[in-house]
Amino acid sequence: MTTWDPVRSFSTEAFYMGNVYETLLKRNPEGSAEEFTPVLASSWDASEDGLTWTFHLQEDATFHSGAPVDSAAVKASIEAAQEYAGASFIWAPLASIDTPDDKTVVMNLSYAAPMDLIAASTYAAWIVEPSALEASKDDEDYFEAGIDAGSGPFTVASYRPGAEVVLEAAENYWNAENQPHYDTVSVQITPDAITAQQMLTAGEVDLATNIPLENLESVAQQIGGELRASNSPNNFVGFFNTQRPPLDDPKVRQALSYAIPYDDIVEVGAYGYATQSRGPAPKGIFPYSDDVPQYTYDLDKARELLEEAGVSDLELTLTYSSENPNSTRFSPLIKDSFAQIGVDVTVRGMLWADQWALARGPAESDDRAADLRDAQDMFVVLYWPAYSDAGVDNLPELFGSWDGESRPFFNLSYWSNPAYDALIGEAATLSGSDRDAAQAKYEEAMTLLVDEAPGFFLYDQQAVQIVPPDLEIAPFNENYPFTTFFASIKPKA
Repeated sequence: MTTWDPVRSFSTEAFYMGNVYETLLKRNPEGSAEEFTPVLASSWDASEDGLTWTFHLQEDATFHSGAPVDSAAVKASIEAAQEYAGASFIWAPLASIDTPDDKTVVMNLSYAAPMDLIAASTYAAWIVEPSALEASKDDEDYFEAGIDAGSGPFTVASYRPGAEVVLEAAENYWNAENQPHYDTVSVQITPDAITAQQMLTAGEVDLATNIPLENLESVAQQIGGELRASNSPNNFVGFFNTQRPPLDDPKVRQALSYAIPYDDIVEVGAYGYATQSRGPAPKGIFPYSDDVPQYTYDLDKARELLEEAGVSDLELTLTYSSENPNSTRFSPLIKDSFAQIGVDVTVRGMLWADQWALARGPAESDDRAADLRDAQDMFVVLYWPAYSDAGVDNLPELFGSWDGESRPFFNLSYWSNPAYDALIGEAATLSGSDRDAAQAKYEEAMTLLVDEAPGFFLYDQQAVQIVPPDLEIAPFNENYPFTTFFASIKPKA
């Protein structure tokens, strides 16, 4: 928990928020019959140009206080999110909101955007009772006393920092189809995964969300549970320093991409619970596509390209976050494989803050280009989008043209390509009016990205959970990776 404030929330407290607060609609997992599930909105539609979105609210939706969830509450919540939410940027397309009646919300956009995806976000999209919004606007500690002002199936009963959160089923919860099956949910905050495993196998808890990857199969067998692997929005991405010769040559970057042992990295880094990435959009998240090409592990091709580029006896430095056990496991595999093509890699596990500081360079500098040339050669990071649209997050943030200072924040290849920028820019403006056309532009951009190879795309991490034999749990939703929806859990008949 970093905050109980549903507007300022932008971290793992999302585990609880989705039980206490609700959005206008919810994005369904990949492969579902419908893309969205209505929540506080009963229906919605967009104008042909994608500039006007109209949401019709549920007639009987109420907050826990009994106050109605009306258009004024939706307008106030979204405007608060625009002003001071942790993820306020998701509302950038929104110019104004009209409320023609108590149950109709009209969003007017400055440019076409997929407001259905935005309104279904894990962050900055919760609808909050207006009186609490007013009280908390200038008081960041207002919610920390355990106050909640949501409309969801649970309320916050108690909270002991670092120890326990207790949720209770909300009295007179408005949604008859989503009633909780349990009156009380007691969440034991247990940072150590081995301890969580021991509590589950000893029967001290009914469900555990943090079991060591290497032990999942044996624990599932021990308790007679079902092991499920699902898409998640998390993917491991690497960057080549395109400002530093010979990595400024696409042919060298392509050669190194062929020398990465992708299958071994999936097995060692994720214990097999992953799939090789196809560009920076993770599987299950728009605009991922199976049509985007991948590099294969081909050392002969790598040697051939290096020879064509006139490169030999290359020495590189790879950095990764030492706090991430997956990166710690798989990074040495890259070193070992590159050695087979005559490339010597120094692997450096660093605290994230130090890795980040090295990659970004000094805050004040007279020669930014020189600073970047002196940074790492290869940078490995775990990344996920702020909401379920990698087209407006991963693609520009990771590889949009580098301006040398602040944007895009995560482009640690320092690569710039006007053609790529044009494609993702055009796709973004189409995504609110013509999703298929936007998808095609994004695929073209990702194919260009794979061909130019400013980065290397390792794997899309899966979410893995053990479903105990006495529980029924809805399929994991990759659009809400940090949230466990307790109302969907029920005892097995």
